[in-house]
Amino acid sequence: MGILTLTEEERAQIEARVSALEIEHQDLDDVILRLSEHPSQDQLQLRRLKKRKLLLKDSINRLRARLVPDIPA
Repeated sequence: MGILTLTEEERAQIEARVSALEIEHQDLDDVILRLSEHPSQDQLQLRRLKKRKLLLKDSINRLRARLVPDIPA
């Protein structure tokens, strides 16, 4: 694989996206916590929110991995 370096602009865009996704992830965490406190809550909705939260976490991890420079072997 070739070594791809990010420009400062690309790095800033990725960092901004990570920040936005982290906020959304935390917001979902708060919503899930509140909904979990009420046993009468729609379990399907709760599962969908948890799935969305996991997808956000995966996206955050992928973007963070792009920020780490490749180390030549």
